[in-house]
Amino acid sequence: MKSLPSFASMRRVCWLIGVLSTLSVQAWAQAYPAKPLKILVPFVAGGTSDIVARAVAQKLNEAGYVTVVENRPGANGSLAAEATAKSPNDGYTILVGSIGTFAINMSLYKQPKYDVMRDFEAITVAVRTPNVLITPPGLPAANVKEFIAYAKANPGKVAYGSSGSGSSDHLSAELFKQQTNTFGVHIPYRGGAAAQMDIMAGNIEASFQNFGTVVPYIRSGKMKALAVTSRERMPQLPNVPTMIESGLFDFDVTSWQALVAPKGTPREIVAKLQADIARGLRSPDVAQRFKDQGFEIVANTPEQASAFFKSEIDRWAVVVKASGATVD
Repeated sequence: MKSLPSFASMRRVCWLIGVLSTLSVQAWAQAYPAKPLKILVPFVAGGTSDIVARAVAQKLNEAGYVTVVENRPGANGSLAAEATAKSPNDGYTILVGSIGTFAINMSLYKQPKYDVMRDFEAITVAVRTPNVLITPPGLPAANVKEFIAYAKANPGKVAYGSSGSGSSDHLSAELFKQQTNTFGVHIPYRGGAAAQMDIMAGNIEASFQNFGTVVPYIRSGKMKALAVTSRERMPQLPNVPTMIESGLFDFDVTSWQALVAPKGTPREIVAKLQADIARGLRSPDVAQRFKDQGFEIVANTPEQASAFFKSEIDRWAVVVKASGATVD
């Protein structure tokens, strides 16, 4: 009768399997990238997520990657997020998403179809920027005080456009209505670019758009900026006051964009992606371009990004509950 292997022998076998597995993963990481990388964007072209994705793609291509940016809008970013969560965790599909995708959706939907902390490996928070309250040039309000008076004189007639239900610009409008005791109709679009076009056309009265995407239109006079949602004024538009300066003393909203990979993507792959993406974002040409548009480069570590996701999910859950906003 053959004797059973000793505990020590079994432990050596397990150790050897672990070593071989580690070496295999390391070899895989060293060969990465060996095929094209797909970057999914959950909104239409022209918005902040798309701007970030294409800047990242450009720099990754310069670093030896072959990248494909694919816009897959729908369900406030959920379609692209679900697709990423279900993709192979081999490092060849990543997602660029917004504060809505990675924080607000978790409470906006009663039964979200993905879970940020469960389904993704955080790569990095790429950039952040405040929102800015914009109106058509012809709207009879030169500042926030006059806009509040206009909204109260036209109850329920002010249409607030947003880049989608649950986006930071949507909840900025909800906060504004709560704090000013005004009422307006929310008009969700499939991305910020469409809302911006309707502002310039005069089809809607207001929107809280990401600062970085509307600076050129504000400077050209195609839309009017009443206030920014950051605590400090933005140097790109120094004459535009903050919401706090305008009398809303607890109004501080910053939108942000981040990148994730499917859960289980090897740590070495995530680390390489973070390093290469951060290097690209901090390169002089990209950093200056984003600065000119009002973006601040973050480019933090996966661990820092994951902790930030958790804190933002908790913070916005309180805001969503207070607003009553839902998309279910």
